[in-house]
Amino acid sequence: MVTLGCSKNIVDSEVLMGQLKANNFEVEHESSKDDSSIVIINTCGFIDNAKQESIDTIIRYADAKKAGLVDKVFVTGCLSERYRPELEKEIPNVDGYFGTRELPRLLKTLKADYKHELVGERLLTTPHHYSYFKIAEGCDRPCSFCAIPLMRGKHVSKPIEELVKEAKYLAKNGTRELMLIAQDLTYYGLDLYKKRNLSELLKQLSDVEGIEWIRLHYAFPSGFPMDILDVMNERKNICNYLDMPLQHITDSMLSSMRRGTTKQKTIDLVNEIRNKVPGIALRTTLIAGYPGETQKDHEEMLEWVEQTRFERLGIFGYSHEENTHAFLLKDNVPKKTKEARTEAVMALQQGISFELNQQKVGKTFKVLFDKKEGDYFIGRTEFDSPEVDNEVLVKASNDFVRIGHFANVKITSAEDYDLYGEII
Repeated sequence: MVTLGCSKNIVDSEVLMGQLKANNFEVEHESSKDDSSIVIINTCGFIDNAKQESIDTIIRYADAKKAGLVDKVFVTGCLSERYRPELEKEIPNVDGYFGTRELPRLLKTLKADYKHELVGERLLTTPHHYSYFKIAEGCDRPCSFCAIPLMRGKHVSKPIEELVKEAKYLAKNGTRELMLIAQDLTYYGLDLYKKRNLSELLKQLSDVEGIEWIRLHYAFPSGFPMDILDVMNERKNICNYLDMPLQHITDSMLSSMRRGTTKQKTIDLVNEIRNKVPGIALRTTLIAGYPGETQKDHEEMLEWVEQTRFERLGIFGYSHEENTHAFLLKDNVPKKTKEARTEAVMALQQGISFELNQQKVGKTFKVLFDKKEGDYFIGRTEFDSPEVDNEVLVKASNDFVRIGHFANVKITSAEDYDLYGEII
């Protein structure tokens, strides 16, 4: 099994592998040895770079099949959902292309049964102490730049009972941190319960024995349910962390992006969140070079980033995606300008991150340790998600910690994105 793209794809691969294992298949995720007889590629179709990586991977395994190194190659996921006819025509040496909601059909092709009783059971590809936890599929938002609804369909929430059962299964198998993901967490429950019900889900998940951290990824700013902040304050095991992609700040860009909000509303929301949960770490994602973005728009974004001082921030160059609303607009910001604007925002954020990290020196934090690399044990505070955020490094020659366990760490020094400390 080869997985490309986002954390939602990781969960899909884990579920598929769980089903295959239950059907007595020997299954490996991204095996270091190229000795599998069947390869399944879970693709990403989100933006240009991700699509190219998916295409290159399919070609690599299609060529391996041609050379007799593998018997069968199957392709699933977002790229396959979006471009199946083109892929079938251009890369015919694949045994089958499947969309994002065709797991039963894929299993049937492999002569495996879809086992409905495997609620929450999956083969984790992450270290066992944390796992991505998908609470909904698809998206109903009309954002002009985004092709996700084309690939993932309408928003569908998973029932609370099913999610609690899944969380209990994971906790029983050693998971201590759940990272809640969906295309839009804040929409959770509108289809099932006729109201935004993320706060109720959080309460029930936080009661699951063994779950020590719950982290929220991908909240939408428009119609943000403030009651989730009350639950965050009430429950110790809900991290003071919120990932809320804001995309831009100028009114003209927000309007063209169909984000359903304004600059002032965005600023007010960020202030209100910080007032309600003092010390919260806010992560956001931005887009540079959206059609029509002027130098003035870019400078206004820089000024806002400087004033807001997000704890975590990422930015991507705009990707012109067919069949999205923005595809009707002219992609008129040159690639070099997109890159320069991206670099300018990240250089500014690097300085902000350095200053915020200096304030942590001398303080003690609860840290979950993920791995050992070289001379260091590497972990994270509640303000950091794996792969994308800051890390805490503890010298292995001075201290010993068990991977997947928590320890209190006093921060002794800090860099832009790394904290160094010692076990207390």
